[in-house]
Amino acid sequence: MSVQQPVSNDHQLARLLQIGVVLEEVVEARAGEHARTMEVDDPELEALLAEAAEESAGHREQLEDLIDDLEADTIPFEEIKGLVKAQYESEADFDGVLYDQLCNEETAYKFYDDLIAAIEDSDAALSVDREQLIETLSSIREEEAEGVEEVTELMEKRE
Repeated sequence: MSVQQPVSNDHQLARLLQIGVVLEEVVEARAGEHARTMEVDDPELEALLAEAAEESAGHREQLEDLIDDLEADTIPFEEIKGLVKAQYESEADFDGVLYDQLCNEETAYKFYDDLIAAIEDSDAALSVDREQLIETLSSIREEEAEGVEEVTELMEKRE
């Protein structure tokens, strides 16, 4: 998932932020499903998943606030959660909870990195404060980078 062109208007920005919301909803729902369906008792992994779900919920709220400023709608979390649950019920074969979580964190990081670049490359007039927008997205991107590091460290401990 990448953003190929500079952001050209509020509508495009709202759609891109909505993609971020869906991405965060998927990460939150997947972390919750992993925690619920894990067959091993691993407090460190459980804590990582709980933190990932909580962080994604916070990111979702930040993005929804930005979308509200653009007067656009988001997809309700319950819809995404239902789709993820259906996938878990039909596909129980995963490469592992940690690999899945790493993929989620890396995907989110890359999306926010690309989105920030698209906003910075844009000269379009936006109805939201560009500086605040980039600051919020940069903060979320940094937390995703920290998530990648945390998952990687946990994976290395288990090798």
